[in-house]
Amino acid sequence: MSAAVYIGDEISGAGYRLCGVEVHMADRHNALSLIKQAIESASLVLVGSSTAQFLATPELDVLLENITPAVLVVPDVAGGQAAPDITSLIHKQLGMLE
Repeated sequence: MSAAVYIGDEISGAGYRLCGVEVHMADRHNALSLIKQAIESASLVLVGSSTAQFLATPELDVLLENITPAVLVVPDVAGGQAAPDITSLIHKQLGMLE
């Protein structure tokens, strides 16, 4: 089992690879299948924010609800897409008022 897997763009992936993270390049056709494979083998799954844009909102919500392994959307190096704000989702899950 790998400790962490990054799925996203090539430039960000190079930085994660230097840190010892297993890296996979994704496009709109293979992003979901790569994430599902990573969930089976890793303890942490990092998804680039540009890659997260390839997923439908309900699919992304289900993935982000994973606890084991944790699935996180991280910003891309190029800054093309911001990571989604999940504060309201967490507040709803915890029953907190906004």
